[in-house]
Amino acid sequence: MKNLTDFEKIIAKNDEYFTDLSKIKKLLLPSFFFYTNIIRVIHYSNKLAVNNVYNGFQWVGSSLDLLDSFEKSGVKFHFTGMSNIKKFDGPAVFIGNHMSTMETLILPAIIHPIKKVCFVVKKELTTYPLFGPVNNARYPIIVGRTNPREDLKLVMEEGAARLKSGRSIIIFPQRTRSFGFDAKSFNTLGIKLAKQNNVPVVPMAILTDAWKNGKIIKEFGKIDTSRQVEVAFGQPLSITGNGSEQHRMILDFIKQKLIEWGRKEYILLNK
Repeated sequence: MKNLTDFEKIIAKNDEYFTDLSKIKKLLLPSFFFYTNIIRVIHYSNKLAVNNVYNGFQWVGSSLDLLDSFEKSGVKFHFTGMSNIKKFDGPAVFIGNHMSTMETLILPAIIHPIKKVCFVVKKELTTYPLFGPVNNARYPIIVGRTNPREDLKLVMEEGAARLKSGRSIIIFPQRTRSFGFDAKSFNTLGIKLAKQNNVPVVPMAILTDAWKNGKIIKEFGKIDTSRQVEVAFGQPLSITGNGSEQHRMILDFIKQKLIEWGRKEYILLNK
C-alpha cells in the first residue's frame, strides 16, 4: 500500500451513502473472494503497524479497501444520518449495537475523516496475531471484561484522556456481538463517559447480518449478499441529569431502525 498523507475518499461528505451498483460482482463464491481480500488488507496493515507508520490516513485507507472488497463481493451498503457527525464541535462518544466484526472494519472510513476516533476493544482483539498489531496501533481503550469495576475505571480514565486530546470514542455497550438486540444488556458506560467529560453522545444503529458468524471461528462466517448493510447515525445528544433519558433515546433509536430495516425479530423482549 502506498504511503497516504490525505484521505482518499470522505464517505460522510454527504448525509447518505448507497453502494454504486456498478461495483457489484456476481460471484460464485463471494465469501472466498472477500476473505482473500481481507487477508491482503490485514497483511499490509499489520506491516505498516509493526513499522509504526499506520496513521489515521492509512487506517481510513484500509477501511475503504475493506468496504470496497465487501461491495465487490456483492454486499450492498446504505449509510444515513452522516451529517449528524458534523453537528458539533470537538469529540463525542459514539454508542451503538454490535452485530459483527464488519462494523469495526467500516466505521473508521465513515467517522475518522470527520472526527478522529478510536474504539473500546476487548483485550483478546489486541493479542490476536491477525488483528492485534492494527488494533494496538489506533489508540484503543482495552478492557478485559472479567472485572466490570476495573473496566469502568479504565474506560473513564483512558477515555477522558482520549477525549481531552480531541479523539472521539466508539463504544459497543453490549456484552458481546449478537444479531439480537438486548436492551437489558446495553450498559450505560458510554453515557457515564460522555457526562464526565461534557461531550455529546451520537447514537448508532447497525445492521451487519450480511456477515454471518462462523461455526468454528466466530469472525470467519459466510458473506450473505442478499442482506443489505445499514448504518444510521442519530442526532447528537447532550447528557442531562444522570443520562437515563439519553440512554433511553439511544435504545429507542436502535429499535426503531431495526424495525424500519425489517428486523423486528432481532429485538429481544425482556421478561
